[in-house]
Amino acid sequence: MKVICLTGGLAAGKSTAVKYLEQHGAKVIDADVLGHRAYDPGTDAFNAVINTFGDDVKSEDGEIDRKILGGKVFGQPEKLKQLTDIVWPEIRRLAENEISMSQKSNPGKIVVLEAAVLFEAGWENIGDEVWVVVADPETAIERAMARDGYPREAVQSRLDSQLGNEERVARADVVITNNAEPEDMIKQLDEAWSKTNA
Repeated sequence: MKVICLTGGLAAGKSTAVKYLEQHGAKVIDADVLGHRAYDPGTDAFNAVINTFGDDVKSEDGEIDRKILGGKVFGQPEKLKQLTDIVWPEIRRLAENEISMSQKSNPGKIVVLEAAVLFEAGWENIGDEVWVVVADPETAIERAMARDGYPREAVQSRLDSQLGNEERVARADVVITNNAEPEDMIKQLDEAWSKTNA
């Protein structure tokens, strides 16, 4: 069984790539979904977040209020690092569990771990291949503005806070470029998928 780690920047087309891989039989693990589970009450990560950031990040229902927590770390790199040092290892543990369960239940199935922060979190060694989806910054900005309704400055700021395409591409085994028509991206995915399955 092969594990593909898939990442990409803002509005690069990760979702399209993931949908394609799922339709072609891959088991997809979404790190964002696992990120929510990492905060489940009673887990080590939950307790560590409360101990580090205070009881006021807990909502009335006993869950972690991600808005309040976000407010405590936003724009504060040291605090954000404290949070990611707690949450990222837990997400990795959950991802490795899911991969292991998939290997047992369906040994031949390719698994895709989709993670926007794959490189930042150091998760690329979880898989056998790293796939990166990239789009030119201007294309990504226009897409994100149209999709999310945010002003250019807000999108530019988000893009600037992420790893650049050059660094992602340098660390990738497979690069999917998504600047043109969707068919062009699908063609690249077809080629990469057939090589992976060879």
